Amino acid sequence: MSESVRLVCPAGRKYVELWGGYALVALGAVVAVSGSGHWASIVLGALLVLGGAAAAFDGHRIKAPVLEVSEDEFRYERGSYVVRVPFNEIGSYYVLPGRIRSLGLCDHTGRPKRFPSLKSRRTSRTYLPLTGMTNPAKVESFMAVAGIPPRKRSLTA
Repeated sequence: MSESVRLVCPAGRKYVELWGGYALVALGAVVAVSGSGHWASIVLGALLVLGGAAAAFDGHRIKAPVLEVSEDEFRYERGSYVVRVPFNEIGSYYVLPGRIRSLGLCDHTGRPKRFPSLKSRRTSRTYLPLTGMTNPAKVESFMAVAGIPPRKRSLTA
């Protein structure tokens, strides 16, 4: 592989908070201006603007997981949490189903690789969390382009 392959997982909560926050800011401005100078409408508009600004700020802080495979390494990045695995140590992968999907990597013998935990907890985990909106078919096509086989096929071969 001569260039890197990259997949950014969609973060639905990020978009909901951004658009909801911007809508509350606009609604607050409209309520404050069209309230004909009454103190209750001005206070309500200011509260809506403050709530919308807080939601939009929180939406901007959410980091979506990024998967990237280059010539010599697999990289998972979610905010400040970065996992780098040499490409030649990956034998296969599997996608855990559920509300929040996760990606597991296996070595050449089929054993799951262990990763340090998120948020500095003491335990380690055998998977990398993605988002609930991540389509498993997109992850499968990304891994196929990267040249990493699914776990089912690598164990029988």
